[in-house]
Amino acid sequence: MTIGEGCFISHGVMFVNDLLRDGGPAGGDKTKWWHTQIGHHVSIGTNATVLPVRICDDVVIGAGSVVTKDITEPGVYFGNPARFHRPHLENGS
Repeated sequence: MTIGEGCFISHGVMFVNDLLRDGGPAGGDKTKWWHTQIGHHVSIGTNATVLPVRICDDVVIGAGSVVTKDITEPGVYFGNPARFHRPHLENGS
């Protein structure tokens, strides 16, 4: 897992690196673990679940959301699965 600079990860966030592709846990076999990459200035809300994805810079993930696919455009995402809802507001404007 890689987390960029200036990120906020709230409590209860789950990062999943084993998708059980062989029908059971990968255990200590790290070759079966998947990588997650979080860009810079990403905020992830309480109890969100993040599967092995890439999230670009300047993204907000709403509380309780489930991120199932790469996020390639800055903005605000929420829901299950997490979807783009609006652009990210710079400095509250």
